[in-house]
Amino acid sequence: MSADGLLKDSKDGKDGRKNVVIVGGGAAGMSCAHTLAQHPDKFKVTIIERMSVLGGQATSIPIDENKYGTSWMNDGVQGGSPAFKHTINFFQKYGHKQQDVKLQVSFGQGQDSFWTNCFPSHLVDRFSGDIRKFGKVLKIIKYTMPILGLVPIRIMLRMFFFNKEFGDKMVFPLIALFLGTGNQTANVSCAILERLFDDPNMKLWDYDPETLLPNLPLMVTFPHLSEFYAQWADDLRSKGVNIRTNTDVRSILKRDPKSGIVLQTAPFDPEDKKGGGDGLGMQNKNTPATTETYDELVLCILADDAKKLLGKTSTWKERFVLGGAKFFDDITITHSDSDYFQKNFETRFRDELCAPPKSQQQADQIAFSKNERPGPDNEAAGYRPMYYTHSYPEDMHKIEMAFDCTNYQHQFRQDPTDRGDPAPHKSPIPYENHVFQSIFLDKTNSHLWTIDQIDESKIIERKWWHQLGHRWQHYVRVVPNMMFINKPGGATRTTFAGSWTLVNMHEMACVSGIAAAWRLGAEYEVFDDFAEDLLKKYLLISHGVRYKGGKKKV
Repeated sequence: MSADGLLKDSKDGKDGRKNVVIVGGGAAGMSCAHTLAQHPDKFKVTIIERMSVLGGQATSIPIDENKYGTSWMNDGVQGGSPAFKHTINFFQKYGHKQQDVKLQVSFGQGQDSFWTNCFPSHLVDRFSGDIRKFGKVLKIIKYTMPILGLVPIRIMLRMFFFNKEFGDKMVFPLIALFLGTGNQTANVSCAILERLFDDPNMKLWDYDPETLLPNLPLMVTFPHLSEFYAQWADDLRSKGVNIRTNTDVRSILKRDPKSGIVLQTAPFDPEDKKGGGDGLGMQNKNTPATTETYDELVLCILADDAKKLLGKTSTWKERFVLGGAKFFDDITITHSDSDYFQKNFETRFRDELCAPPKSQQQADQIAFSKNERPGPDNEAAGYRPMYYTHSYPEDMHKIEMAFDCTNYQHQFRQDPTDRGDPAPHKSPIPYENHVFQSIFLDKTNSHLWTIDQIDESKIIERKWWHQLGHRWQHYVRVVPNMMFINKPGGATRTTFAGSWTLVNMHEMACVSGIAAAWRLGAEYEVFDDFAEDLLKKYLLISHGVRYKGGKKKV
């Protein structure tokens, strides 16, 4: 039967509801489905996800509880800011709770390159003038946003005559680690840099004129993400959402403004290496496909995958916008090789790393780091970094990132029989049994990686990721033009969602999915003014529409 015939049969059998297919079951897809599912009389919703679990990069893995002190860990998305209101709201709907953590970081190695937000360092002392000037430049960027906001960070640092090492050793590692921009950080636009420090909806911390990064800022760690997404999916199914995992959308045959969407699906096994199922975009073309029809399409997949999937049905605008998003293949090694970690990062307090205190506050920070006194808000004493980076001597713009997950994720610090508040003192897990993640960026630079130094017998998991590079071009070509390709009910009946549409954060993925549902006609339930303001801004930027207000939560 022809595509036109299939469409006619589908339209004749409609029950009056809008039949929406969501491709991708990550944070964006689930948020979109959740919002649409509040209106079962208006929408018939289907999620198609090629992997066997939902959540996209927000996944968990089992680990040896006897050895590591917990039976699970989040291996992709680990935490974020208390400002992630939509993310936290979804957690709480299903009885999950984020846990507060005071952030500790360790950047670089050795006296000349090391700095932290836990105690004064020689590098921070050396660049104190640049740090103060940095705050002034952030204000200049804010007030010249349409122009200077598009300039790459590396150019801005030269324009304002910052010391080159200040950029290499402080600015680039800081932005790379917390925005996931990796080795593309030098090419990130100044708009993102300014938003990171100043935008209430996006910032992770306040700019500190003395140390750049404030001492022990509050962050949150996420609950068991695989359990959360499984419970979320069960609830959506109970509300009539059809969720199909291990299913690949092989091709889109037609997008007709009058008739709808025609696409082909096929079973997908991500573990079937013989069939090409490596989870990175391969598919077994020998598997028979099924043709399906819908009224509206929401693509909650990466931009390059969306462009490929749309194929011949794509418009020139879609090809231009989606083609502007650049992605890189990174690998995360989850392991317990403490010797490797100590060799490559500054994991312990050493007197030679510490600069003389210039105030009582700095003296208190040193005492805290030496385990001699508690920190702010009675934070348990001790220098125990969670985030790490070091740069390659061959190219200081390129870095390796790492986490000490035992120090970071809250479940490592809890009694397995009591899932209440984290223990008030240091982790009881011996350092040789800590769980680490080492992130090696952009496989084209694999000749620089230290991956071969990790003891094979201590590797828990290897996982490849296809990550967005927040280049300045992304904020010239992609972000401002999303409004021209988001066309629900229009010529293409297609809407795009995902963190790549603005900035790579779990919260932004959730907001993009909610925005797609709102454009399709779903109501937004207002639960927090701050969260509503973020949705309002996102709709204006990515959809070019003004938010008219949502339904107040009762």
